[in-house]
Amino acid sequence: MSEHFAKISWKRQTENFAYDHYNRAHEWAFDGGVTVPGSAAPAYKGEPDRVDPEEAFVAALSSCHMLTFLAIASKKKLVVDAYEDRAVGHMDKNAQGKLAVTSVDLHPHVSFAPGVEVDAAALKKMHHDAHENCFIANSVKTLVIVHSK
Repeated sequence: MSEHFAKISWKRQTENFAYDHYNRAHEWAFDGGVTVPGSAAPAYKGEPDRVDPEEAFVAALSSCHMLTFLAIASKKKLVVDAYEDRAVGHMDKNAQGKLAVTSVDLHPHVSFAPGVEVDAAALKKMHHDAHENCFIANSVKTLVIVHSK
């Protein structure tokens, strides 16, 4: 149905290529012209001022959930004024004993337009439907938990 492209570029900046010395800094370039500075997580010798793949994975899950939620709200004619999430990914060993992002907790807070009333049950169902239809959530094995308010 569609294809999505990213160009990942890395070039050695250190003379020494030993694990403790080589640079992790690299670039993610997307077809729309946006470039994101990437690196390994600081725990793996990365640079803290760059996005690491695990953070990007958590952000992708959260962003996809939000965009799907907004589409559902729009189709229901429930105007959303703001949406914020403090997503947290948890790295642990998976069933095979390998390190993985084993779960992601989403904590979305939705502000509807004045006069728009959505009860707790309807909001929970909207988040459930958003999760069920999120392209990224449907693409991964990671447990994604939505803590809606």
